[in-house]
Amino acid sequence: MPDRIKMKTKTKLINWILCVLFLLFALVQLNDPDPVIWFVTYFIVALFAALSNFIGIPKGYYYLAATGLVIFAFFHVNYFLEWIITANKGELFGEMVYEKPYIEGTREFLGLVLALMA
Repeated sequence: MPDRIKMKTKTKLINWILCVLFLLFALVQLNDPDPVIWFVTYFIVALFAALSNFIGIPKGYYYLAATGLVIFAFFHVNYFLEWIITANKGELFGEMVYEKPYIEGTREFLGLVLALMA
């Protein structure tokens, strides 16, 4: 099998994995206090991954989506920085504590970073 075909097959497999993963991320957001914005964000990433297996998506759309994610993440970076300086890093994986909004903000920031990487 030529290398080009192997690479296309691997790329399509990765795209399907990303599609399923981000669809699951989107579905989990439905019980969030602000589900619409997060569902749509993760769904768009899943949609890009799936559609790229069938059609060539112009790079401009990727740049537009990436710019939106970076801007969105910018509003959450302070939460992430606050979490970085806390002593107990493990609380990020526990329950949400309303006295510590940086926990949710950090989770949202990291989700946006994952979406941007995808």
